[in-house]
Amino acid sequence: MPPLDLSIGLGTSGLDDPETCTDTVAAALDAGYRHVDTAQMYDNEAAVGAGIAASDVERDDVVVATKVHPENLAPDDVRETARESLDRLGLDRVDLLYVHWPIRAYDPEATLPAFDDLRDAGVTDHVGVSNFTPDLLREAREILDAPIAAHQVECHPRFRQPELRALAAEFDHRLVGYSPLGRGEILDDPEVAAIAERNDCSPAVVALAWALDRGVAPIPKARGDHVRENLRALDIDLPESDLDAIDALDPGERQIDPEDAAWNR
Repeated sequence: MPPLDLSIGLGTSGLDDPETCTDTVAAALDAGYRHVDTAQMYDNEAAVGAGIAASDVERDDVVVATKVHPENLAPDDVRETARESLDRLGLDRVDLLYVHWPIRAYDPEATLPAFDDLRDAGVTDHVGVSNFTPDLLREAREILDAPIAAHQVECHPRFRQPELRALAAEFDHRLVGYSPLGRGEILDDPEVAAIAERNDCSPAVVALAWALDRGVAPIPKARGDHVRENLRALDIDLPESDLDAIDALDPGERQIDPEDAAWNR
């Protein structure tokens, strides 16, 4: 399989207007992003695909990830709806296909082999999981034939996921961080703002640069000028003292915390 090169990506959750979504994806790719994340749950795969097609960037240079809805995780539904995702995206494959949440129709012994089947059939190059607990992650590794290429979870300076980051390093997969700005709360965080001022950048760039330095591939949502601004995180080297200061921040609460999430059971 082609190697999976995951750096900062564009998150598309909440990009509900098709024209805005398409324009944002195309602008992000033309600005330098090479990782685009969507999901069946976001109901925007067609608009994301249109943005990929509208960009001047070659398809093979872009990591395209989507996720199977938790209601579609019965084996036959996994196989059918993953192909429907390809049709909506206008692609013959995705680079990364995730189990979105291990809830509702998720049955590890039945669901995960269907993802292996899709990888064998060329529907996806890589298999990922999202919102798994450490125990569920270990279980999935035992069942899957395919290696887990990525685990996507909420991760930001106030919710740093140290255990899952350590497991990503141990198991040799990438941790992909959604809500890397804590749904905007990091932008108003006074301690992050002080670090940003010392480094002549925005709090968003600080949060994204911290993630990249700590081995997390962040997927911020952005529109307009913020799309390009977030890419500054690739070029800034925060001093180790500032990175350590972020690691020492008091932890906050999850921003995304459904009642039926695996960690609430």
